[in-house]
Amino acid sequence: MPSLTGAQIIACALRDLDVDVLFGIVGIPVVEIAEEALNLGIKYIGFRNEQAASYAASVYGYLTGKPGVGNSSANAFPLLLLAGSSESHLTSRGAFQELDAISLLTPHTKLSVRPVSPDLIPSTIANAYRCSFYGRPGTGFVDFPADLIQGLSSEQGSIQKVVPPPKGGAQRDRVLAAARLLKGAKAPLVVVGKGSAYARAEAMIRELIEKTSIQFLPTPMGKGVLPDSHPNNVASARSTALKFADVVLVLGARLNWILHFGDAPKWNPNARIIQVDISAEEIGRNHGDASLGLVGDIAVVTEQLLDALNGWRWHPRVSDYAQRILESKRKNEVAAAAKAKVNKTPMSYERSFSIIKTVLDRLSPPQKGGIVYVSEGANTMDISRSIFTVEQPRLRLDAGTYATMGIGMGYAIAAHVAYNGSGNSRAAKKKIVALEGDSAFGFSAMEVETMARYQMDVLIFVINNGGVYHGDSLNGDEWLKLQQATVEGVASKGEGLRSWSLGWEVGYEKIAEACGGKGFIARTPEELARATEEGFKAKVPVVINVIIEAGQATKLVGSHIPLLVSWRF
Repeated sequence: MPSLTGAQIIACALRDLDVDVLFGIVGIPVVEIAEEALNLGIKYIGFRNEQAASYAASVYGYLTGKPGVGNSSANAFPLLLLAGSSESHLTSRGAFQELDAISLLTPHTKLSVRPVSPDLIPSTIANAYRCSFYGRPGTGFVDFPADLIQGLSSEQGSIQKVVPPPKGGAQRDRVLAAARLLKGAKAPLVVVGKGSAYARAEAMIRELIEKTSIQFLPTPMGKGVLPDSHPNNVASARSTALKFADVVLVLGARLNWILHFGDAPKWNPNARIIQVDISAEEIGRNHGDASLGLVGDIAVVTEQLLDALNGWRWHPRVSDYAQRILESKRKNEVAAAAKAKVNKTPMSYERSFSIIKTVLDRLSPPQKGGIVYVSEGANTMDISRSIFTVEQPRLRLDAGTYATMGIGMGYAIAAHVAYNGSGNSRAAKKKIVALEGDSAFGFSAMEVETMARYQMDVLIFVINNGGVYHGDSLNGDEWLKLQQATVEGVASKGEGLRSWSLGWEVGYEKIAEACGGKGFIARTPEELARATEEGFKAKVPVVINVIIEAGQATKLVGSHIPLLVSWRF
């Protein structure tokens, strides 16, 4: 048998696992793995920054349901992380870029391993791959010393196919108890989290809502599991729904900061919370009640609950809870629509988003599910979440559990690969739209070049208020005076640029132009509408630099979860 290099064995193992794309940045000796993978027909997306590559690989796993491969743990996305390291015989001698990656990553991964010989490479990769998406998804990490990647072996090793994980249900007595609790509720609520989207549980959850008539509240990335336009969606009355619900069924969402930990005063202090999660560790966390928790696959447990409810239906017409929600929805939707109609220059967040939404909805009606929205940045992410309608699951991505800035461009690239890759039919292809705060865009802006290199027609809006959070309420001359004051060292006297200041009307659109894409600057509603339509139709990456008002006096938003309002125009 001819000898194979470790890189060839690694590439063959990935092929045998049906891996179709790698995300990363090459360097010696990892470049050899990437090249061998390309030789076997595996697509490789080369990034400008390792963080963006990892973000892309992790969210690719969320979108496709199988681990992405790259060079994630809080979001519970499946990721197979492969990395090179210095030669084994140089360990502890101060070798080039020497790092004990196993010790570093063990606390942050489900499995961190290093094969000790070439013949163990396939089984080690397969084990890490399987571990990353069995049970609660996470990261499997495999470290490859340079001598293992470059060494020769006549033993290729063998690999056992990794099939999708089995799906288990909850204990019958607990399911029956949960059903009894729901039947006795005066103000029931279902919270739909991103775990429901990952579990592909949308069909069963929709059946649950429509057969029981219970109101539901989607979390930010749970949007689309049920259509935003569904009449039982209480997102535009979020505060009211949580404050007065007496029994809450939480499907694949954690009681963390996004849901205010399940605590009063945001929640009814007497609410009974039924958590459904694939991970037993989440049951009873924060204000959850461990005695009510259901451990299992979301779709399976939802089906069990439907059977146990046995045709029961909540009657909102005779409920004070339903009336409160209805009144809150009407009030909030009227207020939101009024903000969106305020016509001034510079535009507000609400006005600019309403213009973008109107154009995109005309070009691609939400019911068709032709757009994937990626959003990041404090106000940009929070406000856009409640404006852009999502009617199907896994079409909205944001900064997630850790509110990590910099995910936007990596997520957009991963979404483009997942939905527009060579294995997808033309009918299934989708337009990727990224809504970026100007601060957030700066974390990974050079990935626009990655998009251009791989001919990805991503549409990027940079919402430019000249600062972190609220920006500065200044004109160009005033900003230049503050800049000069800072240079002269008098900022400490309150006369210079503030800690949240960014450059005045930075030409972010020129980044796209420099990389082979298209750039637009939009200061007025008319300019923004024209740029949106042209950008949507373009076949190259597009950056639209949207100049909006800054609000120096605006209160900073710490939770990143304001009132969620479903806007309809």
